[in-house]
Amino acid sequence: FVFLGSVENFSLTSQPCVYDTSSECKPALITAGFTTVAFVLGVVTSVLSGYLGMKIATYANARTTLEARRGVGKAFITAFRSGAVMGFLLAANGLLVLYIAINLFKLYYGTEWEGLFEAITGYGLGGSSVALFGRVGGGIYTKAADVGADLVGKVEQNIPEDDPRNPAVIADNVGDNVGDIAGMGSDLFGSFAESSCAALVVASISSFGTTHDFTAMCYPLLISSMGIVVCLITTLFATDFYEIRDVKQIEPTLKRQLIISTVLMTLGILLVSYLALPTSFTIYNLGSTPKSVQWWQLFFCVAVGLWAGLIIGYTTEYFTSNAYRPVQDVADSCRTGAATNVIFGLALGYKSVIIPIFAIAVAIYVSFALAVFYGIAVAALGMLSTIATGLAIDAYGPISDNAGGIAEMAGMSHQ
Repeated sequence: FVFLGSVENFSLTSQPCVYDTSSECKPALITAGFTTVAFVLGVVTSVLSGYLGMKIATYANARTTLEARRGVGKAFITAFRSGAVMGFLLAANGLLVLYIAINLFKLYYGTEWEGLFEAITGYGLGGSSVALFGRVGGGIYTKAADVGADLVGKVEQNIPEDDPRNPAVIADNVGDNVGDIAGMGSDLFGSFAESSCAALVVASISSFGTTHDFTAMCYPLLISSMGIVVCLITTLFATDFYEIRDVKQIEPTLKRQLIISTVLMTLGILLVSYLALPTSFTIYNLGSTPKSVQWWQLFFCVAVGLWAGLIIGYTTEYFTSNAYRPVQDVADSCRTGAATNVIFGLALGYKSVIIPIFAIAVAIYVSFALAVFYGIAVAALGMLSTIATGLAIDAYGPISDNAGGIAEMAGMSHQ
């Protein structure tokens, strides 16, 4: 509030707009106040998402343990559906609060969209500020608890993982929720909110921003809304259309989720772009005449981001799954001691980022060439459009991990 309000020396008089100097814009101090409200909304939504995610995960892990007595298929469905609740909750919460905030702010700002969407940017910043604490704090806690439990249990006392005689196991299991559920949830919420706000700000000074075409203006929100519908259909492929009977089927099923959601989302984006956008429009371009863009060019921007996200996901999976060469080679390097293992693991870590960086670079280049800054903003949204499926797969991990810990600590049979 202080920094934004000081722009015009805390003035309460209207100022000429930055992009449309012929019209008057609301005072900087008022915009600072609205931005602060948006910031607080972002903070509250992020905290709530992380908290509810942890609440769901702690209910779900014991239920997954109980379902595992009836077979691996039942346990998988329980863990995956619980993860999906977290994914949908986060995406829907973020969208709902953002949409309500825009409509409430519009009551004051009216047709002055430049100030309105500048104020909305606080929402993304609020989400990201909480994500810093959740992701970094939660991540460090998780790893410290995990390594501590392993050191004292497996290395010093030679007792199995999740053994009830090791009190550090509790910290380890709590850490899974703190880092992988609350931390990851608030982190992805921050990215999601910031990408949405960035796209809205750039759009507010485009031709459909100045002509007040609200449907076209909400294009970033419509992409995310379509993402929720697509992810809902995709989830059915894992839990209802196919039945898992064997542990070996779990990994291919989760990988299939990424492909199905990306393919369906591509069709969904095409539909949204065709219905919501004008046939052609102009986008603000730095220091030159506005760039004319066709609706299908914007579709390509979102699609490029979406498919770049899939490539990054698959590259990560290749370098971290025990089904492929990289992890098997790291395991093999342990034969000659810890030093070679550390060096080999670090070298593979460096190698694993090459393809993701190229994927991001190509996505930025293509989307900038097609629709300048708005293209980059919606490409980032495309990458996050299947956030609900991504989070479902992500939350599935700690839920099933803790379910295994509960089974071990409760002395249940290996079966």
